[in-house]
Amino acid sequence: MTLTALAIIGKPCLAAYRPSPWAPAHATFYGDGTASETIGGACGYGNLFSNGYGTDTAALSTTLFNNGFACGTCYQIKCVQSKWCYPSVKFTTVTATNLCPPNWSKDSNNGGWCNPPWVHFDMSKPAFMKIAQWKAGIVPVMYRRVPCVTRGGLRFKFQGNGYWLLVYVMNVGGGGDIAKMWVKGSKTGWISMSHNWGASYQAFATLRGQSLSFKITSYTTKETIICWNVAPANWNLGWTYSTNVNFH
Repeated sequence: MTLTALAIIGKPCLAAYRPSPWAPAHATFYGDGTASETIGGACGYGNLFSNGYGTDTAALSTTLFNNGFACGTCYQIKCVQSKWCYPSVKFTTVTATNLCPPNWSKDSNNGGWCNPPWVHFDMSKPAFMKIAQWKAGIVPVMYRRVPCVTRGGLRFKFQGNGYWLLVYVMNVGGGGDIAKMWVKGSKTGWISMSHNWGASYQAFATLRGQSLSFKITSYTTKETIICWNVAPANWNLGWTYSTNVNFH
């Protein structure tokens, strides 16, 4: 279940995130044309379709994944220097939702595409097919980080138990990433949350019966925003709570 709560910015927005320079990499794809195999993933976004990410997603090699801090980041990718490229397509845009783990049993130039220090995108098949023919298997690409353009505000999905709150943060705009996060109950001060994995943060605290607010700092821009009263005092685990504030 998803609920929408009032949230306001903690301080004025800083300058919007700007695209990075283009850089070389390679891209492959995983799964089939339905992109069903992309559901789940190391970032913890769950069902990418119902949570707004769709099929324009990619798994990042370890070099890019940054221990999960790159979850939610967005990239423009264009196919280059291959007969399989679609020359009329300038680029496609994807969101990082998964990790492409190393395969140490294979050489980095022959199947171990995601082995460090390679910069690699393992795209959903529908996303890959926007820039190249699927029969290519692997193509050289140019990529750059770009602002994540989202609809609506940040969304918080709750998991855990009565003594442990695990929060997955979704639909992050701007740089798309998170460096730090705090939670505040209506009866507590700000409690620092630790990075669990992917796009999840955790607090070991008893917060039942309190309305919850969150403070979040962007990993890339260092901007901090506060979302007040995200969840009411009768919040439930397994529910997703939406706000009307986001990074830009």
